[in-house]
Amino acid sequence: MNELTAIQKEIVSALEQLKEKSLITEAVLAKKVRENTKIQGKNKAGISLKDLEVCVEYLAQNNQLNFALHLNSANDILIKKEDTWKLLDGDAKKRRQSSEKSISVLTNGDLRTKSSGGKSPKKRSDRMKVDFRRIEEFE
Repeated sequence: MNELTAIQKEIVSALEQLKEKSLITEAVLAKKVRENTKIQGKNKAGISLKDLEVCVEYLAQNNQLNFALHLNSANDILIKKEDTWKLLDGDAKKRRQSSEKSISVLTNGDLRTKSSGGKSPKKRSDRMKVDFRRIEEFE
C-alpha cells in the first residue's frame, strides 16, 4: 500500500492541490494531472478507478484528507470532500469499470519522458533503398 505508481503519485498531488474544493469532477482532476505532468495529448482522458481508489485510501491514511467517490449517470467519477473516506459500492464500481473499456484513461506510460527511461520517438532520417545487387550492406 505504501508504494504508489507514478500516475498515482501525480493523482495524489493533484488531489492535495484541489483539497479546498468540496466537489472535484474527474475532468478537473485529469486536467490538473495533465497540467502538472505537462502531458500534451489525451485531452479527453479520464482517471482510472483503480488508481483513484488507491489514492483516496492513501490520502485518508497518510494526510487525513477524506474523499468519497460517487458516480453520476454518465459514469463520471465525482470526488467529494467528506468526514470519512468512501469508495464506490459494487454496482457503481462495475458500471464504471465496464465504461472504462471504451474511454481513454491516463496511465503510467503517459508520464514517460527521456529522464524517466521512456523511449523518445525515433525520427526517420535517411531512407536507404535496397539494392539487391549489393545486399551484403544491409546484413
